[in-house]
Formats: sequence, structure tokens, C-alpha cells
Amino acid sequence: MKKKIKKIAVITSGGDAPGMNAAIRAVARACSYYQIECVGFYRGYQGMIENDFVALSARSVKNIISKGGTILKSARSNEFRTKEGRKKAYDNIVKENIDALILIGGDGTFNGGVVFSKEYNVPFIGIPGTIDNDIAGTSATIGYDTALNTAVECIDKIRDTASSHNRLFFVEVMGRDAGFIALNAGVGAGAEEILIPEEDLGFDRLLEALKRSKLSGKSSSIVVVSEGDKTGENVFELAENVNKVLPEYEVRVSVLGHMQRGGSPSCFDRVLASKMGVHAVESIMDGQTDVMVGFINGEMLNSSIEEAVKSTNSINKELLRISDILSV
Repeated sequence: MKKKIKKIAVITSGGDAPGMNAAIRAVARACSYYQIECVGFYRGYQGMIENDFVALSARSVKNIISKGGTILKSARSNEFRTKEGRKKAYDNIVKENIDALILIGGDGTFNGGVVFSKEYNVPFIGIPGTIDNDIAGTSATIGYDTALNTAVECIDKIRDTASSHNRLFFVEVMGRDAGFIALNAGVGAGAEEILIPEEDLGFDRLLEALKRSKLSGKSSSIVVVSEGDKTGENVFELAENVNKVLPEYEVRVSVLGHMQRGGSPSCFDRVLASKMGVHAVESIMDGQTDVMVGFINGEMLNSSIEEAVKSTNSINKELLRISDILSV
């Protein structure tokens, strides 16, 4: 027999992502619709340990759908990695009569939920919120689309100055060990070359590609580099090594950094977060636990959260092929 859910707690944890607030709003309003009490712990698992929370009503989450970041703040909790820390968190959940958790974050957030659930049998649902788009079980994570659009907009602006000064720009984008932002932003912004950790282009091939670009009449070039790519020790060393071999280029480096995490979420991310938030609440009401909400072929589908964190999404090989064709 399913336990009646009377109170749900939501957290945001790990790196912030545009659209997290839209997900919080959706969870709070879905709870209100189904007459379930909802609270939000501040600073992720650390807030659970310190019992630092706020009641979330339908009205308290007004006007946050368009805001970047997360109103619940986010932090990585070393204390939660210990049994003592998790015991404190559990005691607070019991004290506050919380029946289930909704965890918004990435693989670190979900791994914490899996351990916590195994120790204390607390039902939970994961909502994938990360700009990296590196979680299996969903074709898109909350924040990825916004970060991608931010990267393309920045590269477009860098292209203007590259063309004006006949420069070669290396533009580093975020993504940790996943090249989704780099590959899609590179194609979308018309980059000459794209370096991602999933495909080892190699330094020699990069040089040949840049030489071909020069011979074809291109006076400037953009190389988009994922932060996890290992063609060089880092993007600055890579640019320096290229400049030694190709001194005719005026080489510059631009690291987009955390601006990709910020800003108002795109319409896609707002809608995705809204769907995921409502679906997460309804899944908990249906007795589901230890699953992650995913967006697959236009549908909201749940998958094992342990499988989601063990695997990663595969890079689109066809997009790599298209990138090679278009870079002539």
C-alpha cells in the first residue's frame, strides 16, 4: 500500500543552472495543487544537516520563473559525505515530518540521494539540473539550453573582433568532461574547429585544419574548446603552442567561464523545468522513488537514478561529421 505523501522537501545542490528556480516553482505549485505541504532546504544537503529551511507556498514562489541561479542557494556539503552528517539530516527530516525529497542537481547530488535513501529509506526523486547535459536518462538537463545560447551569443561577438583584426581565437566553454556545449555551440556559431574530450582531435590535426583554413582564404578563425579537452595542458598552453607553429596568426584566448551558468533561463529551460517539477511531485505521489525524471522524445519518463549517474549521454557523431564538412 502506498504511503500518503503529506510533506515534500526540495533542495538544489551542486553547480547552479538556469531554470532551477522554475523547477522549484513547479514543485511548490504542484504540491499546493495536490494539497501537499512543501518546504525548501537552503544550500542543499548542508541545509538538511542544519535544518535551515523555508516553507514554499504557491505565492512564495511568484516571479522566480525568469530568475537565474536558485533562491534556495546551492553548496557542496563535505559533512553530508559522513555517516554522522547524514544522520543529522535524517533526524531533521523526521522532526519536520517530511515524507519525501526532490533533489535538483547533477550526478553528485543524485549519488548523495542514493546513499541517503539506502541508509534511511527516504523516498526521493531526482530532477537533472546541470548545464553540462551529461546525465543519462534525459535528452536535456535543466540549464543546458540557456548555457548553450549564452555561449553562442558570446562566440558571435568574439567572431566580430576576430574578423576585424585577422585573429585566431581559442574560446573555452564549460562542460567539465562532456563536450555537448562545445560541439553544439561550435556548430551553431560556425567555428572552424571544435575540441571536445570525447574525440581526441590531436594537436597535429588541429594544425593541419588551421593551415587549410588559411589557404582557403580565411583571415580569422574560431576554435571552440571544451574545458575537459586534453589537446593541451590547458587552453592557454594550447594557444601558445599553436602560435609557435603558426606565427602568422595573432592568437587570443577567451574563457567564457561562469557567465554560462548565469542569466535568465531560456523559454525551453523554463518549460522543461516546469514539466519536470510537476512530474516529480506526481511520481512521488504514485509511490515511485530512487528515480530521475527525464525528457525523452518529447515525453517525461522516469529512469533508475543509479543507472543515470553510472552512464553518460553519448555525443552526437553526426554533428561532428557535419562540423567537419562545414569548416571548409
